[in-house]
Amino acid sequence: MKILAAIDFSPVTEQVLATLTRMAATLHTQVWLVYVTPPDPAFVGYSAGPDVVRDQVAVEHHASHQQLQQLAERLRKAGVETTALLLQGSTVVTIIAEAARLPADLIVLGSHGHGAVYNMLVGSVAEGIVRASKMPVLLGPPER
Repeated sequence: MKILAAIDFSPVTEQVLATLTRMAATLHTQVWLVYVTPPDPAFVGYSAGPDVVRDQVAVEHHASHQQLQQLAERLRKAGVETTALLLQGSTVVTIIAEAARLPADLIVLGSHGHGAVYNMLVGSVAEGIVRASKMPVLLGPPER
């Protein structure tokens, strides 16, 4: 089974990793661990600002890459065949497009459970993926 697991480095990420480890114990799985960074402002019509801003973005991008690789290595040590992917773009659109490109059999992600008002004002990545996906989505509940 090919699984795209979308993470965001929040505490919900630990639930996603635990779910993947349990699934790999019973199924032959191939996992793509995906983290999506925001689109480059230069590509969406915004001025990127001075060099110091670009340097800071590069530092954050590098830190995200390292953190993603560490999480992928944890899964590998637990026996899960894992590839880490750091992608850039709009989160929902990028995850859906990457799942189709692989092609994945399942998308796994966690939910923060913010509630209806928050989701109405800010939006929910999990809800966006569930609505847009043409493949099954396994959504882990928020910790209570």
